[in-house]
Amino acid sequence: MPETYPQLALDMQLCFSLYATSRAVTRTYGELLVGTGLTYPQYLVLLALWEAEEPMTVGSLGSRLRLDSGTLTPLLKRLETSGQVVRRRDPEDERRVLLEVTELGWALREEVSEVPFRLMSAMALSQQEMAALKDQLDALLTHLEVAAR
Repeated sequence: MPETYPQLALDMQLCFSLYATSRAVTRTYGELLVGTGLTYPQYLVLLALWEAEEPMTVGSLGSRLRLDSGTLTPLLKRLETSGQVVRRRDPEDERRVLLEVTELGWALREEVSEVPFRLMSAMALSQQEMAALKDQLDALLTHLEVAAR
């Protein structure tokens, strides 16, 4: 009979709970975004661009979203094709690509403005519980990023 390692039980793994929860949250966002023409990753891109005070570089967007350019480029191409984002070379540094939200992209902001509230409702969390959970996850992410250095 093999030795038992209770610490290896799937139900004891934080990683599995995070993974399954992340997939469920992503699926819920997908359901909430039906009708907008946006996927969940495209929604995240627009959130970052909407809060930027000036055109954002692809590099700074990648840093903000913790995505590499190989993942980000196809997202940006689809957003550009659908008319929500414009990419252009930085006139001061041709190596940099600047991103700007179009009028159509800005109009989507109103359309998705209720998504965070609808997600909170789907999660059956109060605003305070949602904020506390986000704080815990942000702290965990920070610790993990520091440990990876």
